[in-house]
Amino acid sequence: MKAKAIALLASLLLLASSVDAAPIELSDNCPPGFELVAGPRCELRSLYQFYDSLQDRGVGGTQTALPAHRDGFSPAQIDLGRYLFFDPLLSADQQQSCASCHQPDKGFADGRARSVGYQGAQLSRGAPSLWNSAFLSSFFWDARSHSLEEQARGPLYAADELNNQPEALLARLRRNAEYRRLFAQAFPASKTIEEADLLTALAAFQSSLISLNSRYDQYAHGNHQALNEEEIAGFNVFRSFVARCSECHTPPLFTNNQIAVIGSPEPEGLALDIGAEKTFNNPVLKGGFKVPSLRNIEFTAPYMHSGVFPTLLEATEFYNKGRGHAIPEGVDMQIHWHIWEPNLKHEELELIVAFMKTLSDQTFMPATPARVPSGLPVLADTHTTDTNKKREP
Repeated sequence: MKAKAIALLASLLLLASSVDAAPIELSDNCPPGFELVAGPRCELRSLYQFYDSLQDRGVGGTQTALPAHRDGFSPAQIDLGRYLFFDPLLSADQQQSCASCHQPDKGFADGRARSVGYQGAQLSRGAPSLWNSAFLSSFFWDARSHSLEEQARGPLYAADELNNQPEALLARLRRNAEYRRLFAQAFPASKTIEEADLLTALAAFQSSLISLNSRYDQYAHGNHQALNEEEIAGFNVFRSFVARCSECHTPPLFTNNQIAVIGSPEPEGLALDIGAEKTFNNPVLKGGFKVPSLRNIEFTAPYMHSGVFPTLLEATEFYNKGRGHAIPEGVDMQIHWHIWEPNLKHEELELIVAFMKTLSDQTFMPATPARVPSGLPVLADTHTTDTNKKREP
């Protein structure tokens, strides 16, 4: 009750102090990397669209097309989704936003081994990065959702995350005059704020988080000076049949969008997380999790579904220690056939890490709003300050 009272007081004070502030206006321009076409619709543009995905270049090949992706949202829908993403109004106690667990300066993850949810609840897994979500075919570590809209419903209504009920959340949005105006602009066919519009706006924003201009991408497109000798050597180890990293972390997205059972250990004291076994009701997938993209991986430590490895080197070493070496005694787990014993030297592991850091690109980092339609504070830990990350004035 005390937390709710504090949130209400803060909301009233902020609303009172912003009476004279200029109204928020949604952008009529597409985010960088998108072209505005008739509709209005924002369509993604990338050099990868000129490559033939049917051409066999192997799993480590450079000039390979990207998988199918989501786009076609309007500029207003994308921008409305951005405001919603950073607004604590979307949590039942108005203390958390989507950005609480998906912070821009942490690769749209949160830097925690396991995320913290509603009123400090400890969640069972870490927050996955949202970069390049437009290309994913399933969501959550256990692949239990198959669209960005379906994924959004999970944290919005989970009791240990944002803890909403659909009608209560919609009522809160409908009471807000600013949101009524902005939703009407983004969804002119709707007579009131509908759940489908809320989910579409969140999906639109997340699908705009594109990272395809890393130094690796420049190398892949023909600029062989974009990587140094150490990084190129790391790429060669990464895609070798000995290391087999690219079998699952396949360029150019650096995931194959599949489930893999790798036998990653749990942090000390935690029971085995069965992962995708529950999603698909299939014991073959016990301990199976989605193969995450490695893009912007250097910003998303710690690693694995429960953050058991603090550094990229430790995560890489795990694959070098032998097939199934971390499976708990007495557990029957069918390890993916790509996991074996490459017996790489320590220097080769370091080369792989050096290469993975060339996948970093935050050129199209969206601006964190200076304020949100609810008048609630934009959470301090989502603000970004360095030159690669933007914040509105």
